[in-house]
Amino acid sequence: MKAIFIDCNEQLAPVWQKVLRLDDPPIYVNRENFRRDDLPRVLNGYDIALDDHSYMPTELMAKSPQLKHIVFLGTGAASYMDIGELNGRGITVHTIKGYGDTAVAEHTIALMFAAARNIARMDREVRAGIWTPQEGVQLLGKTLGIIGLGGIGAEVARIGKGLGMQVIAYNRTPRPTAAVELVDIETLLAKSDIVSLNLVLNEETRGFLDKGRIARMKPGAIFVNTARGALVDEAALIQALKNGSIGHAGLDVFHAEPITADHPLTKLANVTLSSHAAFRTLEASMTLLRRAIDIVKDIAAR
Repeated sequence: MKAIFIDCNEQLAPVWQKVLRLDDPPIYVNRENFRRDDLPRVLNGYDIALDDHSYMPTELMAKSPQLKHIVFLGTGAASYMDIGELNGRGITVHTIKGYGDTAVAEHTIALMFAAARNIARMDREVRAGIWTPQEGVQLLGKTLGIIGLGGIGAEVARIGKGLGMQVIAYNRTPRPTAAVELVDIETLLAKSDIVSLNLVLNEETRGFLDKGRIARMKPGAIFVNTARGALVDEAALIQALKNGSIGHAGLDVFHAEPITADHPLTKLANVTLSSHAAFRTLEASMTLLRRAIDIVKDIAAR
């Protein structure tokens, strides 16, 4: 079976070379940019596609009849393709879990600190010649509420406890061995000074943090999302940031990526943005690419 890595970028290319082994199956690495409509041309003749973060609409996949497997580099394939529709067309979508739990958790904590101390705002102002020290929030003793206590959420909890924070969590399924107090979602939103969203995106969780739940958050709370933009009602989030009911948001993920320069979120001083980079560490990338190659290897051996 022929395989292609459709969107290897400048960051991943040297990592790819580090993890390759002599007995790996051949995988063509495409490093040329392409328009979305060109996807059938790029995929022509291939059975397996490794996808970093390219959108793969069903209508374009229908023009690639040879394609049988998509190996998505991460867990959030549902943000970039309709997995159910692709399965119906005979395309199996493979995702990769657990490769960057610590990396994403550390980025979550970084955004939490940046939001609490207005780091990005002061950086912008200092560069523009404005010297206005901003009052911040001390995190010691504050309540950190974690929505989703999987691998990443558990790491966020571990670090938060190490910082001296009071950590509570909500999980959609029971976690009898959880190392933190589990509460219902309403209690978490009402009590938390910082809310960290760490759910997996699927049809059950899409829009999980809706307008009603956003309204239940503790006034002035900090909100951090390193999971998926589609978990949140974006319009309600923007309104809450504008009226101050949410004090600050640290966001690594968005409904449409890359976020455009004229997006309303980019105009708000109480928002700290990063470019879907929470998982981007050398250690996590090496694990991710190695696991992706191993999936191709398993498919080819069938």
